[in-house]
Amino acid sequence: MGAVKEPAKVKIIVGILAKDAASVESVRSTLRERFGEEDLNLDLEPFPFTFTNYYKEEIGDAPVRAFFSYEPLVDRTEIVDIKLWTNDLELEIAESAGTPGLRPVNLDPGYMTLGQFFLATTKDQRQRVYISRGIFVEPTLYFQDGHFHHFDWTYRDYQSEKYIAYLEQVRARLAYQMSTGKPYRLRRAHLTLHTSH
Repeated sequence: MGAVKEPAKVKIIVGILAKDAASVESVRSTLRERFGEEDLNLDLEPFPFTFTNYYKEEIGDAPVRAFFSYEPLVDRTEIVDIKLWTNDLELEIAESAGTPGLRPVNLDPGYMTLGQFFLATTKDQRQRVYISRGIFVEPTLYFQDGHFHHFDWTYRDYQSEKYIAYLEQVRARLAYQMSTGKPYRLRRAHLTLHTSH
């Protein structure tokens, strides 16, 4: 029988879909207050989202996508509270924008281990695993032979080179944190100090 032990902590990543860069920026500080410092020089600034028109009614004809990952590592079970919190935040933003029921900002939280990237969702499907309080997680990418790879069910945008290149950079930060117990920005500071002598 295998010994029961706590799994390693994970890195939180939030995907943002919004009508424009200003809408992304308007929610950024709120996310930072909730999740802590962003990973240094690693945010994926807003860029055109062209993979589907599914969000046209809520967000408009030309939505943008952005990603942010956060330094503090958390227990993976926290994804339930995180997804419920981002759902509430979406509703608050819609209310303040005068569009109750239509979300002008869509937040997609997920978490990364060294082996996989998971997205949180409220919808059940064959590939999703129920956690609690109405929240499921979906294995979205797996890491093998130095790269992330998609599953048959992975959303098409998460199969793209742009997303995967970003997530592989996030994983490098996570690997550093797990091996040293320190955020990646301290490694950059150390290298700068070392090379200046």
